[in-house]
Amino acid sequence: MANAPIGDDETGRSALAKASWRILPLIGLAYGVAYMDRVNISFAALRMNQDLHFSASVYGLGAGLFFLSYAAFEVPSNLLLMRFGARRWLARIMLTWGLLAVGMMFVRTPIQFYAMRFLLGLAEAGFFPGAVFYLMGWFPAEHRGRAISRFYIAFPLSTVVMGALAGALLGLHGRLGLSGWQWLFIVEGLPAVILSAAFLVGLPDSPATASWLTPDEKGWIAARLAADAQAVASGPEPSFLSALTDRRVLMLGIASMGILGGGYAFSLSAPVILEAATHLGATKIGLIVATGGVLGALAMLANGWRSDKARERHWHTAIPLVVMAGAYLVVGATTSPVVLVLAYLVTAIGASAVQGAFWGIPSDALHGRSAAVGVAMIGSIGMLGSFIGPWAFGLARDHTGGYRVGLMSLSLPFLAAAALVLVARRAAPGTVAGEPAPEAATS
Repeated sequence: MANAPIGDDETGRSALAKASWRILPLIGLAYGVAYMDRVNISFAALRMNQDLHFSASVYGLGAGLFFLSYAAFEVPSNLLLMRFGARRWLARIMLTWGLLAVGMMFVRTPIQFYAMRFLLGLAEAGFFPGAVFYLMGWFPAEHRGRAISRFYIAFPLSTVVMGALAGALLGLHGRLGLSGWQWLFIVEGLPAVILSAAFLVGLPDSPATASWLTPDEKGWIAARLAADAQAVASGPEPSFLSALTDRRVLMLGIASMGILGGGYAFSLSAPVILEAATHLGATKIGLIVATGGVLGALAMLANGWRSDKARERHWHTAIPLVVMAGAYLVVGATTSPVVLVLAYLVTAIGASAVQGAFWGIPSDALHGRSAAVGVAMIGSIGMLGSFIGPWAFGLARDHTGGYRVGLMSLSLPFLAAAALVLVARRAAPGTVAGEPAPEAATS
């Protein structure tokens, strides 16, 4: 194993191709279902808020509570993943969140709404950082932008599925005595339960346990990952506490807070805003959201590929953030339905383009236990923004009587996030994120 080749030879290409085809589609499908269960509340709100008499503040608080519990349990979840193995822990996450997603159909009061959203966040906590950490054990640093983009593409593609299905599911109103929004929760929650079994059967815990890799391919992956770790580490692996307080982790976490807080504040209310501005029905609003998902998926793949090719992550994150900030100013200021829809599509493209490059930054800079803790810490801080954003956005709507002020103010967290990502660039060690380290240059 120690003498396994580490160049991009035939063995390496074969190993990465197998890992890409065997792992990424399954994880991507699961993340798509997770994201859909997380935000399908935005389409349910088109009818649920009227049926249950929820104000914008009640809805915003309930929608955001998911992210509060997710943030609180994200680091512990990743530590438990290391204890029990990715296959078992990710399967457990999917089973519990799927059951709770279906259980949203029973909500009747604000307190029940708050409790179910909180429990759903608790159940799903750790899935995304766990998946990122898991992929770090399969793909060398210079391939991670593409690997993360290829599974994270499920994020925009899930909006395509959700947009296409939402109108039809809401149209089932009255079938078997259920409202359309209740059918939406049932149909979109059950796939997670099914996928939990697929993870137990089809996901190896590591390359060393993958029966479909040859010994040479396992050796190639192990050698490349060891070389990456050596290039990043200038000393012993950081402790748990130092990983939590690493300045790069904290800066990226606060940047993630701005990205996720602003993004979810808008996306969880986007169908309602689009419907009010365009006066279109749920089916046509779903098609607009689906179009944003398709364009976002293309942007994510392109930006992830470009960040790998350029061996640079920070500018590939900051530029889309600045573009998004401008688009939110337009969304808030315009009175033209056509301009609003076009600006919405720009926000969807930017939100997706950011992700593959952004999550390549910590995966390039951290390794081992510090990577599991650091990635989860970034996600936890970010999820706090995901709680604050929708809640504040709902309060702004109720206090101002409209969405204009809240929409225009969303440019601020994206500009702040772009600035923090560029500041973090100066603190980054010599890896793919910046200049090659001396060790990396000679490996």
